[in-house]
Amino acid sequence: MTKKLDIISIGDVVIDDFIDLQEDQAWTYTDENGKKVLAMEFGTKIPYSGRDVINAVGNASNAAVAFTRLGLETAFASNVGDDQYGRDIVTALHAEHVDTRFVLTHKNKASNYHFVLRYDSERTILIKHEEYDYRWPQLHDKDIPAWVYFSSISEHAIDYHDEVCDWLDKHPDVKMAFQPGTFQMAAGAERLKRVYERSELLVLNREEAVVVGGGNHEDVNDLIDKLHALGPRIVIVTDGPDGAYASDGEHRYKMPLYPDPADPVDRTGAGDAFASTFVAAIVKGHGLEGALQWAPINSMNVVQKVGAQAGLLSEHELEEWLAKAPDWYHVSDM
Repeated sequence: MTKKLDIISIGDVVIDDFIDLQEDQAWTYTDENGKKVLAMEFGTKIPYSGRDVINAVGNASNAAVAFTRLGLETAFASNVGDDQYGRDIVTALHAEHVDTRFVLTHKNKASNYHFVLRYDSERTILIKHEEYDYRWPQLHDKDIPAWVYFSSISEHAIDYHDEVCDWLDKHPDVKMAFQPGTFQMAAGAERLKRVYERSELLVLNREEAVVVGGGNHEDVNDLIDKLHALGPRIVIVTDGPDGAYASDGEHRYKMPLYPDPADPVDRTGAGDAFASTFVAAIVKGHGLEGALQWAPINSMNVVQKVGAQAGLLSEHELEEWLAKAPDWYHVSDM
């Protein structure tokens, strides 16, 4: 018998093909526009040092795996092609105990497959989003979750947001967490007004907060104010090495990063780990302060592994890290 769902994660799913570039075969520099550029010699053969293919990743899929490892009954609403890659994706999700009933297989379509160029601990991703006929699944009453988590999805799925919001309108008790992806931010806050208004919780990094809310990059309180004005009750702004900020409209807190036990191996998925772990803590009944203590730990452990999921922790493991945290690792008022 299927257990009642705690959360449905919504968004695209991909296979990531990691290619490790040799340090003596590539380099980085900052161009005249201030952008950091990855460079390699053109028109030749370039040796690489290794390769890893990781199935069933992407913001929403990473979140689904984080949720199940933290003990939440989790389903995933997504789309794959009717190819071997699609079957590999579903198999990988099953292995993580994610309910895949709402992963739709599309005839004569390919599954999303991305190439990740790893250089040092950073990565550049070559992406291609397939065009699917996005449709929100028909859910029976027994499948209605307490929460949904909406994240990165293709530019071809803009009308799908309206379908999700229509369904949420019919189920006002379901809460939504929103972690916008690149195309969702590009669509603009006005086009996705219903999504922001319906969000119980919104997660963005500092630069994304400027794009979405239009606030002052140098003033975190202004960023938070502008994001609250869009509708979310809880706003989280992550800030790289400076930690993260959270607000529920009444209280505002700052949280430092959990210290790295070793140099990061791969930063892929660090933001997803933070966002999903924060949401999982809230779903499990923790307050803002408790969620802020959990989230950086999973983010820290993810960057110690290759890929976005290998380092995701169970609740027991997370609590073990928290128990041995340094004295300065605590929430403070902003």
